Amino acid sequence: MSTSPTRTLPNSRTEADGSAVIRVLSYNIRSMRDDTDALARVIAACEPDLVLVQEAPRFFRWRKKLARLARASDLVILSGGGTAAGPALLCSLRATVERTEDVLLPLTPGLHRRGFATAVVRFGGARLGVLSCHLSLQSEERYAQGGMLLDRLAGMGVRHAVAGGDLNDRPDGRTFRRLAENLQDCWATAPWGGEHTSTPTNPHQRIDALFATPGVQILGCGVPLGHPGVTEQDLKTATDHLPVLAALRVPATNSVPSPSGV
Repeated sequence: MSTSPTRTLPNSRTEADGSAVIRVLSYNIRSMRDDTDALARVIAACEPDLVLVQEAPRFFRWRKKLARLARASDLVILSGGGTAAGPALLCSLRATVERTEDVLLPLTPGLHRRGFATAVVRFGGARLGVLSCHLSLQSEERYAQGGMLLDRLAGMGVRHAVAGGDLNDRPDGRTFRRLAENLQDCWATAPWGGEHTSTPTNPHQRIDALFATPGVQILGCGVPLGHPGVTEQDLKTATDHLPVLAALRVPATNSVPSPSGV
């Protein structure tokens, strides 16, 4: 895994016209079973406004564990965790929270329960829908869940949204392609840093991704290799996935259109 320096992503800020530049991080944290200090250091160094978590703790004292990670990363819990079957959202105090909703997806007998952690937040004059997901290992169920993700974004009543997580699918897979045909694949739109997210010791596939609705400007997206404060050792020991970091410019929202699809 190369750690050669890469250009720094833009810092978070609110523009004079009310639009907002934000940093969004997506990260599968494997139920915090690895080096949680390294995990917190990686998250904090990325200085995210939003963190889309997958495999958050779900069982005994899961809220306490997630709160500990949020506190160590200078963030707060926004939604999800055990109540969303694993996906969660963390945010900085810069976010004004409008609403949250944890969504449990239909259960296929013999397979793991899946869910979405969702929220609508504001940064300055920008209003943004957010969704964290961890899609199924089973191809047919995963494809159906991709459709549910698109439907959920379309029904959030927002013009702009970001969604992402562990897709368990590669860019040439039909679920990944279904999402990329309807949303902007942030890495493909503005590649930055590294591409492959699995595994930290042998990155060879991109199965974690961030997507944004049309109208959101992608300023850069990728694995934060060489990002200030993010070390190769921490990336290897924090969890079994590499994170995806994006800088987005979200336009100011003057009115909220009726949901009409993504």
